Amino acid sequence: MRKQFLYLCLALVVTKTINAQVRGTRIGYIDMEYILQNVSDYSEAKTQLELKAEKWKLEIDTKKIEINKLKESLKAERALLTKELIDERETEINFLEKESLEYQQKRFGANGDLVNQKSVLIKPIQDQVFTAVQDIAERLKYDFIFDKTSDLTMLFAAKRFDISDQILRTLNRIEKREQLTKKQQKEAEARESKEDAIDENPALAERQKLLDEKKATREKVLEDRKLLQEQKKKEFDDKRKQILEDREAKKNGTVSANVKKEDTPTNLTGNNVATEEAKQKQADAKAKLLEDRKKVLEDRKKILEEKRKKILDDREAIKKAKEEKLKENTNNN
Repeated sequence: MRKQFLYLCLALVVTKTINAQVRGTRIGYIDMEYILQNVSDYSEAKTQLELKAEKWKLEIDTKKIEINKLKESLKAERALLTKELIDERETEINFLEKESLEYQQKRFGANGDLVNQKSVLIKPIQDQVFTAVQDIAERLKYDFIFDKTSDLTMLFAAKRFDISDQILRTLNRIEKREQLTKKQQKEAEARESKEDAIDENPALAERQKLLDEKKATREKVLEDRKLLQEQKKKEFDDKRKQILEDREAKKNGTVSANVKKEDTPTNLTGNNVATEEAKQKQADAKAKLLEDRKKVLEDRKKILEEKRKKILDDREAIKKAKEEKLKENTNNN
């Protein structure tokens, strides 16, 4: 009976060892600095703490400047002071230096306010991170999870073993759940389940990555196609606008400057050059004809205006003559 029990225990140990060897040791690591930088609460609190530290540094620098002024003053006036006054000032300077050093230690020492407040600030987030690490380790069957920023020396760590983003997702889920409605929570849980499935299955993660890349490529193609269509539409609208302007210019008896510019042959050779030159000459001749016609019309208009003015002047002269004659007859009577 005892032998059978020993054989059974031995078989269990061997089976467990074989399973462990088949499965392999699963290792991951986190980057605590990266996680902290991407936690909004920590970033805001860290900014406030840095402002406090700057204020403390400014106070320390101000005290140092005051002490240096006292030292310079004592150095300049030492020859004029009595021994008692010199001792008194030196005592005052030593006291201020000691006070400044104590204040500096209080704020920036090993157990100073900066270190203590930073510990208070980081501890709640560290606790959340450790809880998230334990959950992920149990769910994804990790054997070891290290902190890249700890005292442990890591000479090399492949990016695929970094689970920092998974930790951040877990922290963000906890924060967002408090602000969601029941319906939104269900949708979030479904989305989280999908993300967890991707994390648990590397092949699925790779497939999802390929799908995302294809989706991004397709969206880029659609965007490029849309831009091309908009460009073609703009070119068509510009061309249509130019045609309308040319028609309007011809109707008014002028030639559009754009037409002249576009009709000027550039970078053409052979028959194309001759054709373009002929077109240009024809356009110039037409423009000259229109210009001459316009000049004739202006001259004719000018002549008519002069005739009209002469007729009006003659009428005015006749009218004045009649008035003078009538006035003369009246005077004679």
